[in-house]
Amino acid sequence: MMKDTLDYIETYTDGFKPEIGIVLGSGLGELADKYCEFAIPYDKIPGFAKSTVEGHKGQLVFANINGRKVVMMQGRNHFYEGHSMLEVTYPIKVMKKLGVETLIITNAAGAVNKSFRPGDLMVITDHINMMGTNPLIGPNDPELGTRFPDMSEIYNKNLIKIVDAAGRLLNLDLKHGVYIASTGPSYETPAEIKMARTLGADAAGMSTVPEAIVANYCGMKVIGISCISNYASGVSTKKLTHSEVIETTNKVKSKFKELILQVLKHM
Repeated sequence: MMKDTLDYIETYTDGFKPEIGIVLGSGLGELADKYCEFAIPYDKIPGFAKSTVEGHKGQLVFANINGRKVVMMQGRNHFYEGHSMLEVTYPIKVMKKLGVETLIITNAAGAVNKSFRPGDLMVITDHINMMGTNPLIGPNDPELGTRFPDMSEIYNKNLIKIVDAAGRLLNLDLKHGVYIASTGPSYETPAEIKMARTLGADAAGMSTVPEAIVANYCGMKVIGISCISNYASGVSTKKLTHSEVIETTNKVKSKFKELILQVLKHM
């Protein structure tokens, strides 16, 4: 399957070799729209699953940004859509095969930390996998990574310093924290968020962890950035809706975009 995927992508790329990959989460696809040189819809790429979530366009976008060759996932696939973990993370393996060595993962997340507010940007320092499974289960491909990969530093400390420096240049009050992932698609209960807080989580979501695990397994340097789009369940009395997630990410997409551009400039 991987050969079919790469052969098909090569019909578009004509030798374009991306060095940086970016996964764009809910409502954060404008960066791809602005810098797109060419794009391939997921449903045309062999091995790729089609994204069905509002706010996720569902295409692989290639671009030159600040002198760096970049491939962006404009929307991701989620476990809760019914895709397998292998399908969810397959694009990350494809990125590795295309030449990507650094992966920037973004998402929209709910604030577990009571000091966080909707509209904040949080640099992920670590994660907690509460999805009940692992994307590396199954036969191992030694060309991609070892059977038992180390996960002691998934989110690269040097890249975190670069993101922090970019934030200071833009006068952004970047938060740092631990991201906890559950399967969704239902939002967490207040009791589950209380548990997450007790475990040390600062933000909760339904993605990112599978991609980060696989990217680290493949030897990529990883950085994760969450857009805090809402208060998690029980933090406020407001009901949780996906429309709120899209509304908040739309409000902060300009500062998110500027942060990513600054990061790319200094990587």
